[in-house]
Amino acid sequence: MKTDVSHYMNSIYLAHEGEGVHLGKPQVFVRYQGCAIGCLNCDSIDTWAFESGGRSMSTTGVLERIERAAFGVKRVSITGGDPLHPKHRDSILDLVKELKRRRYFVNIEASGMRIDHQIFDLIDFISFDFKTPSTGVRTPLKNLEQMMTHYPGKFQIKAVIESEHDFQAVLTAQKTVFKNLSIEESESFKICDWCLTPAFNLNESFPLERILNIQKWNNEQAQGFFRVIIQQHKVMHGPDKKQI
Repeated sequence: MKTDVSHYMNSIYLAHEGEGVHLGKPQVFVRYQGCAIGCLNCDSIDTWAFESGGRSMSTTGVLERIERAAFGVKRVSITGGDPLHPKHRDSILDLVKELKRRRYFVNIEASGMRIDHQIFDLIDFISFDFKTPSTGVRTPLKNLEQMMTHYPGKFQIKAVIESEHDFQAVLTAQKTVFKNLSIEESESFKICDWCLTPAFNLNESFPLERILNIQKWNNEQAQGFFRVIIQQHKVMHGPDKKQI
């Protein structure tokens, strides 16, 4: 381990996973500071700046903070910001190698904009975003195809759904990718889970109507293919609270 590797961190804290297929599992969130993607509906704009808002730490310092926060929990979720941005890449790789040496389960929250095979080969699970139209960002479908080809059973696709337009974008992507790869829908469940996350925006009241609509669209237009999973931490604490 190279203890002089620098990490630009936003925060390190123990919480329960609030979304996706690992909902409710306790883990240490290792949140990097810095993101250049610019999603319009981002609820963590405070993690965007690379020049301010965080602090530099060595790999040794990050590991010490993880172990103090963990209370024996051996699961880590690396998130951000954008942990796969080139400015973070080498420090992430250094940290992942040491976490695996210490037998942690390691998940990474990937934006969907980049694939890093060296990192992805080492970790246990990849939460891979599909950016819907409401984000103002577009995920290359070739990235989804690479994930299905290289990492079947090791990742989920998460898409934030704010409207039926967002839902249709995910449905079109799913059908296009399966056609390109000649994947039968009956086989797709072995490859990954596609999770629809109903948007619960900052300063918004609980979006029950949106959740019910997404369930309805999923049943009627996708034959129930997708998993609709709400953001548990926002239901419990509201959409504005951090580090939960």
